Amino acid sequence: MRNTESESAEESLRRENLDLKRQLQELQGPHSDLPARLWHPSGTTIWAIFLGAAVLVTIAFFAGFVPLQKRRAVILTEAQDQQQTLPRVEVVEVERSSRKSELELPGNIQAVTEAPILARANGYLLHRMVDIGDRVKAGQLLAEIEAPELDEQVQQAQANLEQARAGLDQALANYEQGKSSTDLAKITAERWSSLSARGVVSKQENDQYQAGYRTQVAALQSLEKAIAAQRSNIAASESNLARLQKLQSYRMVKAPFDGIVTLRNVDTGALVNAGSTLLFRIGQTGTLRTYVNVPQLHASSIHVGQAARLTVSSMPGREFPGTVARTANSLDPNTRTLLVEVQVQNGDGALLPGMYAQVAFSSTRADPPLLVPSVALISRGDGPRVAVVRADHTVHLQPIQIGRDYGDRLEVLSGLRQGDTIIPNPGDAATEGLKVDPVFGAIRENK
Repeated sequence: MRNTESESAEESLRRENLDLKRQLQELQGPHSDLPARLWHPSGTTIWAIFLGAAVLVTIAFFAGFVPLQKRRAVILTEAQDQQQTLPRVEVVEVERSSRKSELELPGNIQAVTEAPILARANGYLLHRMVDIGDRVKAGQLLAEIEAPELDEQVQQAQANLEQARAGLDQALANYEQGKSSTDLAKITAERWSSLSARGVVSKQENDQYQAGYRTQVAALQSLEKAIAAQRSNIAASESNLARLQKLQSYRMVKAPFDGIVTLRNVDTGALVNAGSTLLFRIGQTGTLRTYVNVPQLHASSIHVGQAARLTVSSMPGREFPGTVARTANSLDPNTRTLLVEVQVQNGDGALLPGMYAQVAFSSTRADPPLLVPSVALISRGDGPRVAVVRADHTVHLQPIQIGRDYGDRLEVLSGLRQGDTIIPNPGDAATEGLKVDPVFGAIRENK
């Protein structure tokens, strides 16, 4: 069984081998003369091909490598030029600020005259004629107070005055009577003195009449003093009556000046006490005053009569002209500021007492300080400095003293001169002695 299978496998392999040989012969049959047709070039042809390849390689070399080398040389040259070229920086010239100085500070608007109206009589508010916001004239009746106790005191004072006057009349009548008695006693005493000198009457009787005369004189002097006392009582009674009548007139509360009622604190029927009950508050708003606290640095530039302008945030675009009316002429030791009063006309009533305003002062400076951009300031550990470009194009970090700060600009009090060239935005690259190529820009003047 196994021999049969072996033989079958061998036969199969033999047949496959024969088939492969037959197929190979079929493939080689049509091309049996291929080796005979192979190309055998000559030496000339080979040299020609070699020369052509060399020419092509040379052309490719000059077309690619040489331009690349030229480009590389240009790049190297430009790099060297850039290394040798100075950095270009924008510079500006230092100029003086405007001779016209502007100072703007906050202020509080108040009435130029404002007075509280208090009761001068005890009683009850009988009538109220005005309310808040009413315009009043000087002497206008504002309210009426009912004061029955005061009325009774006035009547009592009048009665006391009449009584004092009656007492004076009685004293005058007594004086006239005493004067007549004194005159009679004087005549009698003189008569008896004459008779006693002639010895007609006794000395005892004469002494009695002389004593009677002296008694009448003393009584007359007493009556004169009584008259003076009665007159004094009358003067006191009249003064007391006038005082009470004046207080009685205060029952009619009147406006002390032209103005506006800014406060009404009572109503009809309210109990009021003299000197303590606030009835109204009146303010004059035709002219208003604004108090401004000026820092010590600018106090010397403010003077009486100086012009000022007021602006209020609630009325944008509108300015109110004012004038410095007075200054405290002394600095507050706590705030180091000068209190300044600015008066402004308010004929149309647009401004109201209690408003918050911005007050701008204008002044002319004989020697205005120098002005530099705020970005030019270099703040380091050695103090404020600016980068100055010298005539030899080298950078120098110049120390300066700063004055007023406008936000985008700074006033320089010392360290620079007009016409100096500075770098407006130096940054960290600005160092001492750096060589630069300056390009001039511009600086804005102080407005």
